[in-house]
Amino acid sequence: MNKGYNADRDRFATTFSEISVGCEACHGAGSRHVTWARTNPAVRGPDDGLQVRFDERTGIAWAASAGKLTPVRSAPPPGLRKEVETCGRCHARRGQLSENWIPGRPLSDTHRVSLIDRDRFFADGQMRDDEETYNYAPFKQSKMFAKGVTCSDCHDPHSATLKAPGDGVCSQCHTPAKYESVAHRHHVNVSPPLGCPACHMPERRYMIVDRRHDHGFRVPRPDLSEQTGAPNACNDCHRDKPAAWAAHQIEGWFGPERRGHQTYARAFHAAWSEAADAQVQLAAIAESADVPGIVRASALAELPAPILDLIRHGLSDSDPLVRLGALDRLEGAPADQLWPVVSPQLRDPVHGVRIRAAELLAAVPPARQPAADRDKFARAAAEFVDAQKLNADRPDSRTALANFFLRQANPGAAEAEYRAALRLDPSFAAAAVNLSDLYRQLGRESDGEKILREALSASAQDASLHHALGLTLVRQKRSEEALGELRRAASLDPGQVRYAYVYAVGLNGIGRRDDALSVLNQSLRGHPNNLELLSAALNVSREKGDIAAALGYAERLALLRPDDPRLANLIRELKR
Repeated sequence: MNKGYNADRDRFATTFSEISVGCEACHGAGSRHVTWARTNPAVRGPDDGLQVRFDERTGIAWAASAGKLTPVRSAPPPGLRKEVETCGRCHARRGQLSENWIPGRPLSDTHRVSLIDRDRFFADGQMRDDEETYNYAPFKQSKMFAKGVTCSDCHDPHSATLKAPGDGVCSQCHTPAKYESVAHRHHVNVSPPLGCPACHMPERRYMIVDRRHDHGFRVPRPDLSEQTGAPNACNDCHRDKPAAWAAHQIEGWFGPERRGHQTYARAFHAAWSEAADAQVQLAAIAESADVPGIVRASALAELPAPILDLIRHGLSDSDPLVRLGALDRLEGAPADQLWPVVSPQLRDPVHGVRIRAAELLAAVPPARQPAADRDKFARAAAEFVDAQKLNADRPDSRTALANFFLRQANPGAAEAEYRAALRLDPSFAAAAVNLSDLYRQLGRESDGEKILREALSASAQDASLHHALGLTLVRQKRSEEALGELRRAASLDPGQVRYAYVYAVGLNGIGRRDDALSVLNQSLRGHPNNLELLSAALNVSREKGDIAAALGYAERLALLRPDDPRLANLIRELKR
């Protein structure tokens, strides 16, 4: 399919060759194969004219070795899993970067795959029920994938059916006598009888109607449900019991040691709950060779602060997803520090990595780019622009292109793209907020206010628009109006710490210290380890003269920053 969108005319001229999932959807262009078949099909060549051969399973056997319960692949899996990457074109949460797909290439060549984040996933990597993330990400987290299982080990890609009914697909490799025993399942006289998927591939409902098995092939971990809030297979059935009860049952059956391939739930939970040790836990996940690549990529992207050695190591990883995760963590870093670290990725073999590097480096002017790198940057930058133009029918792509132009000190082109995004969707907050900020930089505050109010007329409940309008009004010294907008933003999205912080600072600025502390404390109930909120509460309490409260906040900060000498001195001063 070719989208054929004309941005200048806002019209589509879309073309396609097949309306269904046909041969070329997976195998690529088939004209060479047809030519081979018509000329001399009796002579088999190395590829029979196909663009790619899905031969990862050819000659492979799985056998259980002595003393081990799980089977072992007869040969190590290849580094590039052609079949999984091809299936991911449809079965992944992703954005498209190019229509020039070549089968057998990494998915990241033509698509940007969503990493594990708090909006779409639970801390243990399971998909959230209200988000459609498909099965590519869960499968790449699995022990099955790590050991070399491919999609067609279980599924017939041509009939869209399982290779065997029920547990038969599992018993292709896993000995039924062991895994169907009461000693393993611990559920007798259950009707209907439990199968392997009940515990290891629990179902969730997506898009209201679509029930789907989790392809992470997880060991049930109700103990993690207690700690992180992630769901577990046990309580999917035993809904009348708490997770602690299920965890106790599991411990009684299998002992106190919990096993499983997915070992990173606590690290992501620490990051998403702003725990003091989040950086250490995520760093350990990111540098572990035993952790799936998509998880290492996500851990790098989630690091509270970049660790340069770890970033460099990630950028040299063989998995393009890890390289992309490392690049994501450099978002917002000073431009003059980025070039030595990021510029090698301008010649990365994977298209998606190259354009992400160009996006980060756009703020470095040509005069400050090493002469040897300028052509590489120009080519990667052109690829980035083309990727956004492919999706020019979407306001997020027009906004991304505007941000790119703004980094390149081209405000005129940026303004045009922001306005194009808002023509496509007048309520698209990111474009309105960024365009308003561009007008701030140009000294056009009234134009920025107008843009935000127009967007609010289409999306009155968007907290980010109210917050941006509040800041615009602050700069125009319209304090009462500004506080109203900041309050609205904080109430519409109480989970956004920044909104509460800015609103509290505004209240404190006009002497309403008690109200400021009330806002800060309310936000701290949901984010007890947030450094910004604690620091603000400490400062407001000192200004108010409440030394006892200030000391309490300072001691909470000290637990999160034990090596900060200035904080230690402040605590001693407050105690005196």
